[in-house]
Amino acid sequence: MPNTIGIVTSSNKENKDLTATNTEFTSKKRKLSVPTNHLNLRVKRLSPKAKIPRRSSVKAAGYDLYSASNITIPAKGKALVPTDLAVVVPEGTYGRVAPRSGLALKNSIDCGGGVVDADYRGPVGVILFNHGDVDYQVNEGDRVAQLVLERISTPDVVEVEELDETERGNRGFGSTGLQ
Repeated sequence: MPNTIGIVTSSNKENKDLTATNTEFTSKKRKLSVPTNHLNLRVKRLSPKAKIPRRSSVKAAGYDLYSASNITIPAKGKALVPTDLAVVVPEGTYGRVAPRSGLALKNSIDCGGGVVDADYRGPVGVILFNHGDVDYQVNEGDRVAQLVLERISTPDVVEVEELDETERGNRGFGSTGLQ
């Protein structure tokens, strides 16, 4: 069943509903194609304290995530920092919750593993570790991490009897040297 949307164009001044089928919108006078490769990060605020993620510069890879609460992270401890956001990452991607380099360098604050799958709809939280010797105060509105969208590949898992031989073989953990 087609979706119906309202749209105003020079040929649709009455703001009549147009019929949408796939990525083409049609009316009696106009046909509008919408690019299918455009990606959107859809965001829902779960409280008034939530701040919409944004990139700090035009070429920034990540979207800044903000704390929705005042939280103290004890020295050598950890805390779950709420963002009060739920997100929908684009199909074919996942959101990686990544640390902010300034927090790591200046305050010994690191970010724990965080993956936002395309089918997750719950609140996004940030696990912060305080590797420092003093407590660290996170204030509401502070940038605490960044959400980096990464493309994924989900191949089928195939069990095999043998793996292909390589020059390195099974030598790991520093076996290729330091230089």
